[in-house]
Amino acid sequence: MASDRVTRPMTQSTWGATGQPRLRRDAVGLTGAVVMSAAIMGPAVSTFFNPQFSTPFSGEATPFVYLACLLAILVVSTGIVEMARELPSAGAFYTYVTRGLGPRAGFITGGLMFVAYALLPPAELGLIGSYLQSTLRTEAHVDVPWWLIGVVPAGVMIVLALEGIRASLRTALILFGTEVAVVALLALIVVGHGGRNGLSLHPLSPTASPHGFQGLATGFVFAALSFVGFEAAATLGDEVRDPRRLVPRAILASSALVGLIYVFCVWAEVNGLGPAATNRLNGASTPWNDLASTYASWLKWPVIVASVSSMFAVMINSANGIARILNTMAREGLLPRSLAAVDQRRLTPTRATLATGVFAVGCALAVGAVSGGLDDPAGGSNVYGYLGFLLTLGVLPVYALTNLAAARYFARLGRFRVVRHGLLPLCGAGLMVALLVGQIVEQTVAPYTWLPWAIVAWVGAVALGAVWLARRRPLQLRRAGAVLGADLSAVCEH
Repeated sequence: MASDRVTRPMTQSTWGATGQPRLRRDAVGLTGAVVMSAAIMGPAVSTFFNPQFSTPFSGEATPFVYLACLLAILVVSTGIVEMARELPSAGAFYTYVTRGLGPRAGFITGGLMFVAYALLPPAELGLIGSYLQSTLRTEAHVDVPWWLIGVVPAGVMIVLALEGIRASLRTALILFGTEVAVVALLALIVVGHGGRNGLSLHPLSPTASPHGFQGLATGFVFAALSFVGFEAAATLGDEVRDPRRLVPRAILASSALVGLIYVFCVWAEVNGLGPAATNRLNGASTPWNDLASTYASWLKWPVIVASVSSMFAVMINSANGIARILNTMAREGLLPRSLAAVDQRRLTPTRATLATGVFAVGCALAVGAVSGGLDDPAGGSNVYGYLGFLLTLGVLPVYALTNLAAARYFARLGRFRVVRHGLLPLCGAGLMVALLVGQIVEQTVAPYTWLPWAIVAWVGAVALGAVWLARRRPLQLRRAGAVLGADLSAVCEH
């Protein structure tokens, strides 16, 4: 396959009309696109680690929170799917919002997507380091700082991303299959044993929340963190075969598949631990290690391997996603032109990929140093908890903006359908706005009390940048969203 990449002639499918190389066309099929989204969601890491960030708030009702989140995501995905079908582009949300709501809104969306996707790699770096540091302490009595552990997968992430989307997706597919097999097997074993005190559907009811609506609202954000990336296949708009058909299918398939895995596995977890133990969980807990010890001790190391592989798959695919968004924005002149560079042989966004990797390592080290230390596993755990919460708050308004953009875009084209382009997208936007407002109103635990305001401040700063561009570089701002996967040649020729 490597020789094919080197000797394949450079045609219009690999070079833009400007004479510059661009991302490889027809490199990814439906399976790869599904894996792109599903692996970023990370079924194992999201099942093994995210629920215990929700349980201090939603407690035994955490399975209900995941079920509610799945339904909300399916509603939110309607507007995204419609735009992905209409405007296939590596710029994804940035392109969709630009075409629907205008270049300033598109630029703000790009800034929010940077928060959402760019914070995933450093968050996973912190979690891998923290988890393995704690595991090595317990199992091998060896103490290696979490940050030193974390930079190893970060380096491999950069190498794979530079090698090409095929290499990254092949690796992610293997890791995804492994993690799903392990987490599903352990959940089935727990259910087969009847749980701790017999199986109960009560955790699927909102009345199981020990802290009422406030607990459900905050728990929902960490559940939403598990779904961040469901739309990642949209960033392959320039590289997937038949993107107008396959990208929407990939988004819906990955959301439903992984969402059902979440609901079943978290329900099995709560039943396996029992209500009292569930309500005592916190972000530093490792409940699935405990479940393996109780119900299937032979699965202890497979659980550890699946946990790490899942985190690494998230790192790989999120880095690919943000690199492509940065590359698209740079090609449109809204970021430094150096980030628009594409390797002529591998056809990968080289400098955007390197920038993403450097940011991931630097961000993880900075947050870990101030939140728990570079030698204590708590430092890495806090990197994941704080950045995970922050990036989720960053992506929620992007989902809202995209659904609003879909409604306006199709209304302007005269192809508006009441349910597909009106009711469902507007409901999705409303759900996201309500959740954001709820976080500001209901949140009472520091530092989560001020993290929503950090997003508000970031939006303000990016909005000022959009205003500056409108005044100083109006041509570039007007061209925002013009680089589309389906008609790049026509855009460049005009």
